[in-house]
Amino acid sequence: MLHAIYSRPEAERTGTHLVILFHGYGSREEHMIPWFSALPGDATGVALRGGLDMDGEYGWFLLDYFLANDFAEVLSGAGRVFDWQDANATGYASISLLGHSQGMAMASTLQRLRPGSYRAVVGLSGFVLDNELLNLTDTVPGDRAEAIPFFWGRDPMDPVINADALEHTADWLSANSRLTARSYPGMGHGFGPEEQRDVAAFLNHYLR
Repeated sequence: MLHAIYSRPEAERTGTHLVILFHGYGSREEHMIPWFSALPGDATGVALRGGLDMDGEYGWFLLDYFLANDFAEVLSGAGRVFDWQDANATGYASISLLGHSQGMAMASTLQRLRPGSYRAVVGLSGFVLDNELLNLTDTVPGDRAEAIPFFWGRDPMDPVINADALEHTADWLSANSRLTARSYPGMGHGFGPEEQRDVAAFLNHYLR
């Protein structure tokens, strides 16, 4: 079972909006704790540790320099999260996802594999997977209002996410979500206070 850090004690979680947080590749769950402060007052944050052990740091599935992946490993990583969710994410008013870097790829993949399960998704300095098998799961909503609200924040000059991945991500989000896209020049591949402010406003709007 995946290790988890919560923003509030167990006795205070029932009936709140759950936001599951996913760290990036070669990172760990503690790095997502600053995002707890961006959550609405009636939300519970839970930062999960990726199941791929990388000598004391963690990931969700193997990636190379060009962000290529083995889809079997992607499904295995998603399966670990679904197992955790099915066992632990009960009694909440809703479930949303927030991921940084590879964590955005994981969050968007979970939404694609279980459409209709989540209230909103936040992707930070990351990307959406381009995979032929995964693309088959996508269904473009006939009514745009039915599409998942999706916040995408990034630095336009982020050196980690390559141009092809960004182009696919922009195209996929435009076609498959109610997209709120924001850019933060100079932020790099990390986090920034302006981005946290905008994410807080986004979540307050969609989780109220």
